[in-house]
Amino acid sequence: MIRVGIVGATGYSGVELIRLLANHPHVAVHRLYSSSAEGEALAGVFPHLHQVQLPSLEAIDPQQMADDNDLIFLATPAGISAKLTPQLVNRTRVIDLSGDLRLKSAQLYQQWYKKEPAEGGLLEEAVYGLPEWNRQKIASARLIANPGCYPTASLLGLLPLAETGLADMRSWIIDAKSGVSGAGRSVSLGVHFSEVNESVSAYKVGKHQHTPEIEQELSKISGEEALIQFTPHLIPMTRGILVTAYGRLRSSIDAEQLQALYEKAYEQEPFVRVRKPGSHPRTKEVYGSNYCDIAVHHDPRTDRVIILSVIDNVMKGAAGQAVQNMNLMFGFAETAGLTQLPVFP
Repeated sequence: MIRVGIVGATGYSGVELIRLLANHPHVAVHRLYSSSAEGEALAGVFPHLHQVQLPSLEAIDPQQMADDNDLIFLATPAGISAKLTPQLVNRTRVIDLSGDLRLKSAQLYQQWYKKEPAEGGLLEEAVYGLPEWNRQKIASARLIANPGCYPTASLLGLLPLAETGLADMRSWIIDAKSGVSGAGRSVSLGVHFSEVNESVSAYKVGKHQHTPEIEQELSKISGEEALIQFTPHLIPMTRGILVTAYGRLRSSIDAEQLQALYEKAYEQEPFVRVRKPGSHPRTKEVYGSNYCDIAVHHDPRTDRVIILSVIDNVMKGAAGQAVQNMNLMFGFAETAGLTQLPVFP
C-alpha cells in the first residue's frame, strides 16, 4: 500500500480523488490537507462521507507532507502548486492537478494565467499526464502535470489526426461546453443557480488559459506549430464536457478511412471508446466514469472533419486521469480503482 496525501481535499477534484482512492486496492488515503479547514473532519464539509474512515484535515506543512507521503496530489487553484512543488518533489512524487506545470513556457503561463510561473527546472521536468499519448514518460516520472479538462477532451479527439500530418494544424475551431463543476466549489456570481439555470453562455472568448496548452501538445505531436480557435461555454449541468472540433485536412480522406484511423489509434486504450460511424456521444454516457467517447464525422459538402469528444470533467478531466497517472507511476494496473461504469440515467 502506498501512502497518499491530498492537498485541496475540500474541493471537487479533491473529494473525487477520495471517492476513487477509497476503493483502490493499492492505496491508503494517509493525509488530507486544507488551508481553510484545518483540524476539521472532512465529513463536516462533505456529509456524504459520514462513516468513511478518513484522517482529519491538516494544515499545509511542506516538510512534514514530504516525509509522510509516497505521493501527493495537488488539487489546488492555479498559483499554489508552483510554490509548493519545489518543497516536495525532491522527497516525494507529485501529481499537480492545477495548471501551474502544464505549459513549458514560463512567459506563456504568465501571459495566460496572470500569475508568477514556477521555476524553469520544474517546468522542464514535469511530464504532461495524458496517458494515451505519453505513457512511457509518465511511468518513469516523479512529477506529473495533470492535463486540464478542456485539453483532455480536445486532445484525445484531435491527436490521432495531428500525428498523421493530414490535418491543417492552423484550421481547427474547438467549440466546448462544460458543466458548472468545472468552475470549482468557490461561490461566485457566475455560477450562481439563478444565473446559469436555463441559460448557456460563452466565456473567456479568445482568452481561455487552456488554449496554449492545447496548442502546445498539438504542436508536439504534429511537429508543426498549431493555432486553434477555442471557445468555452458554460451550460446548466453539474458534470461533463462536450467538445465539437472542426478542421480541414491537407489531403482527401473518406469517412471509412477516418473511422479506421481512430479505431486503430485507440484500439488498446482502456478509457477511450471510439463510437460507431454516425454516432453522437452525450455527456450522460460517460457521467461518473473515466471514459472519453469519441465520434468522427466527415462533411463532404464543406470537406471538413468534425470530431465529437465527451468526458466527465471531474473524472477523466481531473481526478480520474490523476489516478490513472498514479497507477502508471507506481506500476499498478492502469485501470486500478477506475473501473466504474458510467452512471445512467
